[in-house]
Amino acid sequence: MGHAARLAVLFATLAGWSAPVAAAGPKHFDHVVVIVQENRTPDNLFQGLCANPNLCSIEPTANQYDIQTSGWLDKAAPGGVIQPAAVPLVIRYDLEHTHRAFLVMCDLNEASGACQMDGAGRVRCEGPCPPNPQFVYVDNATGILDPYLALATQYGWANYMFQTNQGPSFPAHQFIFGGTSAPSAEDDAIGTFAAENGGSLQLGGCAAPPGRTVQLIDSAGVENPDNKIFPCFEHNTVPDLLLPGGVTWRYYTPGQNSIWSAPNAINHICEAQNEKCTGSMWTHNVDLRPADVLRDISHCRLRNASWVIPTGQNSDHPQLNKGGGPSWVASIVNAIGTSACKDGNRSYWDDTAIVILWDDWGGFYDHEPPTFLQAPEGGYQLGYRVPMIVVSAYTPAGYIDNTRHDFGSIIRFIEQNFQIAEGSLDFADARASTDLLNFFNFGQSPRAYHMIPAKYDANYFLNDKSAPLPPDDD
Repeated sequence: MGHAARLAVLFATLAGWSAPVAAAGPKHFDHVVVIVQENRTPDNLFQGLCANPNLCSIEPTANQYDIQTSGWLDKAAPGGVIQPAAVPLVIRYDLEHTHRAFLVMCDLNEASGACQMDGAGRVRCEGPCPPNPQFVYVDNATGILDPYLALATQYGWANYMFQTNQGPSFPAHQFIFGGTSAPSAEDDAIGTFAAENGGSLQLGGCAAPPGRTVQLIDSAGVENPDNKIFPCFEHNTVPDLLLPGGVTWRYYTPGQNSIWSAPNAINHICEAQNEKCTGSMWTHNVDLRPADVLRDISHCRLRNASWVIPTGQNSDHPQLNKGGGPSWVASIVNAIGTSACKDGNRSYWDDTAIVILWDDWGGFYDHEPPTFLQAPEGGYQLGYRVPMIVVSAYTPAGYIDNTRHDFGSIIRFIEQNFQIAEGSLDFADARASTDLLNFFNFGQSPRAYHMIPAKYDANYFLNDKSAPLPPDDD
């Protein structure tokens, strides 16, 4: 059976699920799970959504995916366009995705103040780079992306989710977890943010060795080489809003010092001693074995709010991953969807919202220009479009959302879900204008769950004894 036929059968089978006879759902979930993947754009990772080309358009109707399949802009190419090439999910090169790379790909039109989105060809490549490495999409001939495609088509897809920051993973994860990458609330108010990864995969946050620094960017978008700071910040985060109401949380991540372990850079959470995080918020809520999320689900210990970061093996980041990312994500969703655990008379599936997103664009081409925020944020916000899928028993099958979101939208969703006033964090969520509620129809009965087919299941990840690699290799 050919690839297109296999997908057609897969989607048709999933579309035929029947909903159980039950009362309409509640307006709040007991659990919110944010699964973070690495370094992709919709144009790069989700070409498979266009197996039927009528489903895709760069000017979509309400039921089309905004994916560009050809004619990608490259001002250095003859005629100013280039045709994308197919590559595997596992590749051995990496593209620069610093703030400098953002500016290069944007190619700002000074007159209009908008990105022309034709500069990706000048983004730097490291490794055994093929021709035009920025202009590629992931080939799904083997079906490796089928779990992602099933989730996107059978639940909710965001056509316009943009990372909040114009740079790489360290600041991106700070925005996802705390609404800002600013060192303090005062810095956030004047538009000063941590902008880069700090030159080390093991940046360390508050537990970093003396002398380690991270680059700051000012409200004008300038990164002065003298404007660097030790990577230990002090401001409120999402958990600080949750705890007074007794809302529990957990952050699953493959290493204390990783730039993807956002809590390590928050002083009152880490409370570093001898280059180790020792604070009670850290020890009670940060889990350094990502697969423990599967154990916690199976043992009915899922916290109210969870952030799940993959190991490098199961990250989608180029140059490092082993191709396990789609199965890893599917294993978490399947564990929740099939769990026998209940909160009162509601199953985990009936009372959990799952948000799957990618932390930054990774230097890959995407055709959608970001919207710049007004001063003082405009020097570093917003960044490029990243994929986002929303999964729940109350998300209509095949729902496509055309609202512009950013990481602050996820924070606002968490706030409203746990009866906290939206914007309470007073950082990125105060400037966001959406809260993801469009993805849920609480007037419908909860949908029955059907397993997402994947190459590897939960047992594979639970029994994987290999040393965890960091999710990124910048």
